[in-house]
Amino acid sequence: MIQGSTPSLFVWNDMNEPSVFSGPELTMPKDAVHCGDWEHRDLHNLYGFYQHMATVEGLITRSGGLERPFVLSRSFFAGSQRLGAVWTGDNVANWEYLKISVPMVLSLSLAGIAFCGADVGGFIQDPEPELLVRWYQAAALQPFFRGHSANVTNRREPWLFGDEVTAAIRTVIQQRYSLLPYWYTLFHQAHTSALPPLRPLWVEFPEEESTFSVDSHYMLGDKNFSSLHDFSVYPGIIIWYDIHSALVYKGGRTLSLPVTLDTVSLDDNFTPDCNLLSLQGTADGELYLDDGHSFRYRDRKAFCLRRFSMLSGRLLCRPASEEGTFDCNTVIQSVTILGVKSKPSAVIVHASGKEIWH
Repeated sequence: MIQGSTPSLFVWNDMNEPSVFSGPELTMPKDAVHCGDWEHRDLHNLYGFYQHMATVEGLITRSGGLERPFVLSRSFFAGSQRLGAVWTGDNVANWEYLKISVPMVLSLSLAGIAFCGADVGGFIQDPEPELLVRWYQAAALQPFFRGHSANVTNRREPWLFGDEVTAAIRTVIQQRYSLLPYWYTLFHQAHTSALPPLRPLWVEFPEEESTFSVDSHYMLGDKNFSSLHDFSVYPGIIIWYDIHSALVYKGGRTLSLPVTLDTVSLDDNFTPDCNLLSLQGTADGELYLDDGHSFRYRDRKAFCLRRFSMLSGRLLCRPASEEGTFDCNTVIQSVTILGVKSKPSAVIVHASGKEIWH
């Protein structure tokens, strides 16, 4: 893997556990005895864990310890969150498997396995066009996002199902790309505080008992709320904004919303490029940046963590950490503020010692 491989080659570990398809348990018998008198039931998951670890160490060695690895693993265990991404395994192209993918990913997230997802469209069998669109819409709002299927299934590239399907999937992939800075910031938070990017509603709204049993809606960080249904249980005594239409929804109630092929519920109360005011006229959030590929963020503190806050009619962008220096070409091209009660008479921008009137 190390000798002769290109720096852009990364690894997918599949079937990295003992598999015996002709046996009743599809693996080694649980009472098979290993060295040291350990039964297989106690060691089974360690196969995938240690292969994942060895692959990660190999990729780091290839770069001389300078570059971050990427290794996707099918099998994992407690501690695998330190090594890379996982997915939920072979699923089926039907609506029930799409439905259960959300609580599965939420469960993994709560267990500390933050970089997780499910095969888009289902691994086994062929999805109908609407199911494929809905799966892309759901998975684009989950940490690990990829289309994958068995080699015996029909081809399912988005452009093979007609213009409407192609356009809907293109839109959701573009949304995924537009949210990458937000995703990257969420993974920084996962790295530093162990808070997963995907969170059940009760994580952010623990005082609301009605959220305790909800596993079809979830939070993407503490600012974005997503639902796969034509109804949404909006939590909190706060204001939510549909990021596509800018429609306003008050929290603390359940709403029935119209659903078409090109709509998916994603509601927001702050993202770095959209300042969404609370009932008190305030908002806050963070943005994390580094080079995206090396260990310089760790070894040389080459990163940037900025805090955005809105208070008393002023939007401030300031360092959120005393550590970190990172020069980049990232610029804020525009700022959208929702929730303003009256049109301002003037807008003043202070940047690098300059004052600009609008």
